[in-house]
Amino acid sequence: MDKRSPGTTHLTDAQRIDWLRLIRSDNVGPRTFRSLLNHFGSARTALERLPDLARRGGASRPARISSEDDARAELSAGQKIGVSLIAPGEAGYPPRLAVLDDAPPLLGMRGGKEVLMRPTIAIVGSRNASGAGLKFAGMLARDLGEAGFVIASGLARGIDQAAHRASIASGTVAVLAGGHDRVYPPEHVGLLAEIVESGGAAISEMPIGHVPRARDFPRRNRLISGVALGVVVVEAAHRSSSLITARIAAEQGREVFAVPGSPLDPRAAGTNDLIKQGAMLTTCAADVINAVAPIMERPIELFARETDDGEPAISEPDARDRDRVTGLLGPTPVLLDDLIRMAGTSPAIVRTVLLELELAGRLERHGGGLVSLM
Repeated sequence: MDKRSPGTTHLTDAQRIDWLRLIRSDNVGPRTFRSLLNHFGSARTALERLPDLARRGGASRPARISSEDDARAELSAGQKIGVSLIAPGEAGYPPRLAVLDDAPPLLGMRGGKEVLMRPTIAIVGSRNASGAGLKFAGMLARDLGEAGFVIASGLARGIDQAAHRASIASGTVAVLAGGHDRVYPPEHVGLLAEIVESGGAAISEMPIGHVPRARDFPRRNRLISGVALGVVVVEAAHRSSSLITARIAAEQGREVFAVPGSPLDPRAAGTNDLIKQGAMLTTCAADVINAVAPIMERPIELFARETDDGEPAISEPDARDRDRVTGLLGPTPVLLDDLIRMAGTSPAIVRTVLLELELAGRLERHGGGLVSLM
C-alpha cells in the first residue's frame, strides 16, 4: 500500500517507479493521481484499472499508460544530471507546496534540499522590466534574504532573474516550466548552474527532455506561489503572466503583495490594479516581513481533502448516474459543488464520473474548482 499520509511518505524504489508511471500516463494530473491513489491504495493497482475507467468515461481509444521502461529511463536520465524525484512528505519537498490539492505527486529537484524547507517569498514581474523595477526587485530580494527568507521565482528574463541574482548568496529557488535539461530562456543556463552550485535549488514537475510550451508557464506559476508564504509582484502589465501567479496565490491562500508604479508606465498597470483589488502595497522588505510573520507562527496544516467526509474517493456509478452528471456538463465551466447539488447524488458518485471523463480525455479542470467538457 502506498496511500499518502501527511508528512510520512517514504517511497520504495518500486513505488517510485509506479508513481512515476501513473503521473506520466495520459489524462492523469495531480488531482486525478490523488483520487486514484486514495481509492485503489496503490499506484500499481490504479495503473491496472486505468483502461476500464477510461472506457467507462467514453474514451474513443485506449489512452497511453507509461511503461516501466520509460519510468526507469526518466529516473536514470535525471540522476545523471543530479535530479531526484521526491514525493510530498519526503525530505526536500517544499512543505507548503505539499499541502495543496494539485501538488505534483513527484517533484524533480536538484540542488540543496535544505533551501526548500525554509520560509520562502516569491518575487515575480515583467520580463520587459524597467531599470527601476530591476533595481527594486534586486534590493527587495537582498533584504528579504538577509532577513532569512529564501526567494523563489521562475528564472525568466527581467524581474525574475534580478531577484534570483540578488539572492544567490542567501538562498533562491528556480521553478522551471520545462524539464531540468530544457532551461528557458536558454541564456539563463549559467544562472541556473550558479544557483544550484551555491546551495540553491531548481524544481520542476516536467519530465527530463520536456521543452516548455506556452501552456506550461501558468502550470509552473502555481508552483512558484505554492512553495511560498506570499508573492510579490514588482512590475506587471495588463494580461501579464505575473498576474496569473498573483491570482493563483490568492486561491492558494497566499499573501499577495504589489509594488506601486507610475500610472504613465504600462508595466505598472497590473500591479496598480492588484493594489486596488486588495493586494498589500509594498515599498520595502518590512512590508512583507510584517505581513507573513503571523503566518510563520502557525503550523502547516493539510487543507481539507475531498474525501475527508468519510466517503470513498471513487464509487460505482450506474448508467443513469453517468447520464445525469454528463448531461449537466458543457463547454461552460461549472463549480463542482453546484454540479453535485444539481445531480442529486452523492459527491463520491459525481467525482467518479468526472474521473472517468477525465481519464477518457473529455473533461477539463479549471481553477477554483470549476470543470467543463472538452
